[in-house]
Amino acid sequence: MAVNLDLVSHVSGATLLTRAVELDKAGRYTESLVFYESGIQQLMVLLKKIKEEDKKQHYRKKISEYMDRAEKIKDTIKKEKDAGKYHEQIKIQENGTGYSYNKIFQHFIDSLLTEVYVEDPYIRNIHQIYNFLRFCELFVSSECAKVKKIHLVTGMDENQQKTRLSELAESLTVHGIELVVDYSDTLHDREIKFNNGWIIKIGRGLDIYKPAPSKFSIGYCNFDLRPCHETTIDIFYSKDVQMK
Repeated sequence: MAVNLDLVSHVSGATLLTRAVELDKAGRYTESLVFYESGIQQLMVLLKKIKEEDKKQHYRKKISEYMDRAEKIKDTIKKEKDAGKYHEQIKIQENGTGYSYNKIFQHFIDSLLTEVYVEDPYIRNIHQIYNFLRFCELFVSSECAKVKKIHLVTGMDENQQKTRLSELAESLTVHGIELVVDYSDTLHDREIKFNNGWIIKIGRGLDIYKPAPSKFSIGYCNFDLRPCHETTIDIFYSKDVQMK
């Protein structure tokens, strides 16, 4: 059966923009902006393929409306950032899905980001170290980031924690990233700082995912499909973020 590519573009654009509006209404502006821009791009691709003038006018109007809203969101984010008042909150429900590290952090990664600071007392057990490894991979795979240093402060475990983190540090050096690990027996808070100004506080730290039923179950590899524990993510912006 032939696939109607125009219909695919429309459905894709509509889905993205529906999600953009949902996030917009929830006050999750940085996320909604990503969906607005992607959805607008899809509609613009579709517009070029449409022949009927009345349909073209309809899509031009919709594109204009969404572009206006995206510009207003950019202005809102900029004003709140400049005033040092930006705060965005994401509430992950029990068993919620769609919260891979890429989805949470990707839109805060840009060409100004060169250093990452992580305070998380529970990068100890093997699954927690794997979580941290996946987090580090974001900066290795990013096309725009120029991260040169990742600084981790965590609690100490007597098992193979140091060995595993040393192996990760060695692997990161191949990609031009220095991993510095410090240990604290009094650390409690969980906080991630980017030196481009973004501060992300997650109630459970990086350990937000529930165990997969088995290594061969859906969600074992793709964290967007892995159910999460209930937690809250608070996002702030500071011009003078302290990387320590």
